[in-house]
Amino acid sequence: MRPMKLKAHEVKLIWGSEAWLLSARANAESTTEAGLGLGELFARQPELFGTKSADCKDFPLLIKFIDARDDLSVQVHPRDEDTHVLQPGEAGKTECWYILDAAPGAKLYLGFREAITQEQFAQAIADGTLMEHVQAFDVRPDDFFYMPAGTLHAIGKGVFLAEVQQNSDTTYRVFDYNRLQNGAPRELHVDQALAVTKLVPYMHVPPTSEVLVQNEMFTVRKLGGADGFSDKAKEDSFVSLVIIEGAGKLSCSDESIAVRKGDSVFIPAGTGEYRMTGDCVALATSL
Repeated sequence: MRPMKLKAHEVKLIWGSEAWLLSARANAESTTEAGLGLGELFARQPELFGTKSADCKDFPLLIKFIDARDDLSVQVHPRDEDTHVLQPGEAGKTECWYILDAAPGAKLYLGFREAITQEQFAQAIADGTLMEHVQAFDVRPDDFFYMPAGTLHAIGKGVFLAEVQQNSDTTYRVFDYNRLQNGAPRELHVDQALAVTKLVPYMHVPPTSEVLVQNEMFTVRKLGGADGFSDKAKEDSFVSLVIIEGAGKLSCSDESIAVRKGDSVFIPAGTGEYRMTGDCVALATSL
């Protein structure tokens, strides 16, 4: 089995742009160099994705580059178990962010400055004072933030980051800076947000090892440096490599491909050991 470079699906939005590096979503798939969509590959050859995804109806992850040229809306995502809010076909969304670049003074907004009641949250949305309650974090490259579903959040202007998330587009928007799109305000989802948002301060805990986050949905590691790195794609999961610094050569299964900053590479489950040579850093994501 050989590693496959993926071509990202590009998305232009009111606040900037996204590159969907690992996506199997309908009409928004990343594709192999042969032009095969990741979703089609998942349907045709599920063995390439590993035993952990064997019971998944849909491909479970979505990985993006997000380029925020303006502030993103303040929003929240539900959990899978929030069935009282989710509509048919919708799913929860836990995610994490690795900061690739940030303009001076750029910020992320996560959780609340102090615990707040649901009534206070609703009132702050209604009277336009929500941002007075939201906690702001100055950011710089190499920062990492983990957002379990239910965390109120927004990406500020001037932040460029990699996002690893559950494969879901379910978003409840509560504030959008009074912007207009096509002459009208964007839709808000206040009732749903009130039902799922954690009304507590966000606790930022920077990682202390190469493992940035590990949970039941995904594991994200930062690998590499001047001497490259070696790793393994086991039978239970594929590995997604997103090159975030430098360039190098990826070798596995008697195949070698050149990679550079910005590349997204899919390594099939069961490939075994692979080796990156060159001064290269990657985010390695698996189930």
